[in-house]
Amino acid sequence: MTKLTRRGFLKTATIGAAGALVFPHFLSSCKSDSKKSSNDKIIRLGFIGLGQQSMYLLNGFIKMPNVEVVAGSDVYGIKNERFLKRVNDYYSNVEKEINVDVYEDYHDLLVREDIDTVVIAAPDHWHAFMAIDACNAGKNIYLEKPLTFTIKEGQELVKAVRKNNVILGVGSQQRSDTNFQHAVKMVQEGRIGKIERINAHVGGPPVPYDLPEENVPGNLNWAMWLGPSPFVHYNSELNPPISLDPEQNEQFWGAWRWYKELGGGFTTDWGAHMFDIAQWALEMDESGPIEIIPAGYENRQFLTYKYANGTVMTEEPFNEQQTKGVKFWGDKGWIEISRGHFLASDDSLLPTKTSADEGAYETKVPHLQNFIEAVQNHTDPVVPVEIGHRSCTVCTLGNIAYELKRPIKWNPDAEKFVDDPEADKLLTKEYSEGYRI
Repeated sequence: MTKLTRRGFLKTATIGAAGALVFPHFLSSCKSDSKKSSNDKIIRLGFIGLGQQSMYLLNGFIKMPNVEVVAGSDVYGIKNERFLKRVNDYYSNVEKEINVDVYEDYHDLLVREDIDTVVIAAPDHWHAFMAIDACNAGKNIYLEKPLTFTIKEGQELVKAVRKNNVILGVGSQQRSDTNFQHAVKMVQEGRIGKIERINAHVGGPPVPYDLPEENVPGNLNWAMWLGPSPFVHYNSELNPPISLDPEQNEQFWGAWRWYKELGGGFTTDWGAHMFDIAQWALEMDESGPIEIIPAGYENRQFLTYKYANGTVMTEEPFNEQQTKGVKFWGDKGWIEISRGHFLASDDSLLPTKTSADEGAYETKVPHLQNFIEAVQNHTDPVVPVEIGHRSCTVCTLGNIAYELKRPIKWNPDAEKFVDDPEADKLLTKEYSEGYRI
């Protein structure tokens, strides 16, 4: 990409592509040896899960050179129809002949030998199963965050990716955003001194499923949608209604993410973004916290993470607007960062370049382009599976502490709880009959 575009800041603005170059190790996985480059290789994509997020990703991937979208899969018939129409319309408009197929069962997509890469944007409870199946089918994978539903699932997915020698990139697009890169650069270079505490505001944990029962639409395979998840009855908030004539797309995000039977609440939905940035800045991409204390324990107001280096991170708002973002407090200053927002204790910490934003935040072409180049050159992308797993683990640990209503101690090197059989049981979950990790 010749230009990185980002939305404007409240106080200043993002740096452009040149800004990323002054901190090259952030994008080291984007670089390729020209002698080994395979950037002319056609990448044939299949999409699994065709809801709102998938449509954002489709808009980004389909326009890339050397990418062909050839298949999609969803258990909701109308979403398959929408996908087919959008892809066919696009290729018709650019006068390109591509045969596109859709499937109810994603396994039918995975067996196609002409598809080398899949984009998975299904609900969280399906992530590990679909991604491991894709690994075993030899497919490269772009997987939406949070990586998996449980810590055990993440551990097994890491093994599957490396065993099958496939490329997996995680949809943590903030790592390809130059304003977040600049904030992390300032922290890691010690520009605000030793990090003493972090406010990472993401929101609360999931709640028990309590939506009223509704009739299942005729073209939705509800049993297949649930898959490995224990049964809950259908409600349209889980699958926001859409129509094709007239065209009406989702008006809100699927509510499955807010219920503990199906998702991880705000803790994983936004934690996979903001806790991820904190982990990165602390250089904890291969590690994590050692103690997690839930809000409400002994009158504690906020979920708290303690790191071995003494840093304390709280799930705590840093402004009156309760912006979802991260604030780093060092002994020499502070930096406050969120999407489209950058403030600091000193102007010397601010980014210097300006650039405009193009399209929705969810469609960040530099992040998607990095993944495609990683597939072409068979190198790790900017957010490989191990980083996605470690960041997801931080989120899930928070929900486990919430569930147990007490502190838990974690050994990030062994990826195990410390002398805690009760917590050990929550490393995994019970699946419906016929499913296991």
